Amino acid sequence: MKCRELHFVRFSFVLLCFLYKVLSLCYCKLTCKEGHSGPTYESMQAVFDLQPFRPAVNLSNPTITNISFTLYAVLGVNEKTQILTTFLWLRLYWQHEFLVWQPDECDGVTRISLPVRQLWSPDIIVYEFVDDDVSQACPYVYVNHTGHIRWDRMLRLVSACNLEIFSFPFDVQNCTFTFGSYMVSPALTFEEMSGNSKRYLEASGEWELVDILGETSILQFGIDEWDIITFWVVIKRRPVLYVVNLLIPSSFLMLIDILSFYLPPHSVDRASFKMTLILGYTVFLLIMNDLLPSTANGTPIIGIYFSVCLALMVISLLETVIITNVLHHSTMKYQEVPNWFEGSNSRCNRFLVISPITILLPGIAALPELQQICQYLGDLRAHLTSLQKESELQGQWCHIGYVLDFLLFRIYLLLISCYALVIISMWCVWISQS
Repeated sequence: MKCRELHFVRFSFVLLCFLYKVLSLCYCKLTCKEGHSGPTYESMQAVFDLQPFRPAVNLSNPTITNISFTLYAVLGVNEKTQILTTFLWLRLYWQHEFLVWQPDECDGVTRISLPVRQLWSPDIIVYEFVDDDVSQACPYVYVNHTGHIRWDRMLRLVSACNLEIFSFPFDVQNCTFTFGSYMVSPALTFEEMSGNSKRYLEASGEWELVDILGETSILQFGIDEWDIITFWVVIKRRPVLYVVNLLIPSSFLMLIDILSFYLPPHSVDRASFKMTLILGYTVFLLIMNDLLPSTANGTPIIGIYFSVCLALMVISLLETVIITNVLHHSTMKYQEVPNWFEGSNSRCNRFLVISPITILLPGIAALPELQQICQYLGDLRAHLTSLQKESELQGQWCHIGYVLDFLLFRIYLLLISCYALVIISMWCVWISQS
């Protein structure tokens, strides 16, 4: 019984002391001593002792926190984990009703700095936060004589963001920052925040700030209501690095593949050249794979572009294989050309055929030597006829090969042109929309 009474006495004493300090602050302003600039330490110590409590004389009056931020840098975008890392300059304002003094009584001092850990500070929650804040903390706040407090703090914000990479490297990302507290409102207009951020983010990094939009709303948690400010930070990627390192080299390799069709197929091993080109393009893709973003949700169109370019090179190699097969078709046991094709003179003729003529005078008996000569001439004529037929077949198949090569090359050019127009038009639309 005595123990309970002792605890009750102690609790009553602490409560009375607290009420005394509150009443003294309610009816007395901070005092200053002659020869000192600003309020005295003794008068501020009573305020420091009330650090856990909201600084309001009447607790029914809300303490509204005004918030603004400046987007200083985009530190990283991780498409695989859907994480955006930014660096913000966060500025908070609120009213401290106990930190009030008269400048005339305090040597004209209108503003002082105090340690933030000694004062009550509002709880600001960022709902998209997914990691600890490791930025350097600002230990002081600025207080003017009316009790208005300004706290500038640096914030390394690691937030979740739904990143769309389909239009990479011409992609535009829209990430949400949601700041919540019991009573919070924006200190600046969203246009002013956007303008301040653009001045710092304009000439640095891979990302460019497009705009900062926002709205205020109330979030209901059961019987509790929280004020929230939702910011939409729209950033656009600067694509020059990826255009120079990815698109232009790929376009050059595709151009070389197109120009390789002008190599004469009957005298140059065009297939070996194209196989070497495909091997070089594959090595290029392996080297540049680290520059491409990757997510489980989808593939960027530039990855599809590279895959289609590789497929077109393979199609080009297959076309060369077909032409090479046609050009060497005549060596396969003198196969005849199809009936729908009529042979003509060709650049591939390599033989000059001479038809021998044997003349035997009538009435003269053929000597054995002459009969042997005639037999030799007959064999020579049969051989030359065979060579002439082979030469004609080679010329006809060569002509077929050149016609097919011309036709397939035009089809290949049409296919590449349509593909390039589709890709360029899609990227132009994205650039214009951003």
